[in-house]
Amino acid sequence: MTWNLPNILTLIRLLAAPGVAVMFLYFTRPYADWFALVLFVSAAITDWFDGYLARTWKQETKLGAMLDPIADKAMVVIALMVIIGFSSWSPWLVLPSTVILFREVFVSGLREFLGDVAGTLKVTKLAKWKTTFQMIAIAVLFSQGVFEHYLGMSVFGMDQTMVDDIMAGREEDVLGLGWKLMGMEWAGRIGLMLLWIAAALTAITGIDYFIKAMPHLREGR
Repeated sequence: MTWNLPNILTLIRLLAAPGVAVMFLYFTRPYADWFALVLFVSAAITDWFDGYLARTWKQETKLGAMLDPIADKAMVVIALMVIIGFSSWSPWLVLPSTVILFREVFVSGLREFLGDVAGTLKVTKLAKWKTTFQMIAIAVLFSQGVFEHYLGMSVFGMDQTMVDDIMAGREEDVLGLGWKLMGMEWAGRIGLMLLWIAAALTAITGIDYFIKAMPHLREGR
């Protein structure tokens, strides 16, 4: 095994994946959301950085090629699990997440079954875009949790009449309820839109990989 800097960064990203979930075990919200967001974004940045370094320094290795997709899938799967677990289980969130999770498991199983000919399923540019949209969507959805809980902290102790008066402009918005609510709503909308785009790209790339693998799945070959 070759432990160069790109591979070390990939390993750190892999180890950071469960850390996203651990944040919600040891910290209260919105601090857990903040820590998870920062950890996830940092890991997503290393995803680009380690690949760039490996190509630039000509340090691409079999170890890196193996760890990189595993780290990406671990980050996405665990982050989606956390987001769904702390959400209202809206079908608009659950459905695209299910497509993404199913495809990742399916393609991983397909690669394992193909064994030596798994190189047939090389990562395509569309698959890289799929991963990019997944990462951005998840980061935006984590930011929604930050806005939501800061809003909840701000309205704590207020009755509904006071909240309604502030939102309607009849009372001064000293605590910034308006921009916190707007941030929460827009982060939710944009995050869901990006997640659906990611799910569509995920499904397309999954079908593409399955078609490429078909010749190797036929009996007698």
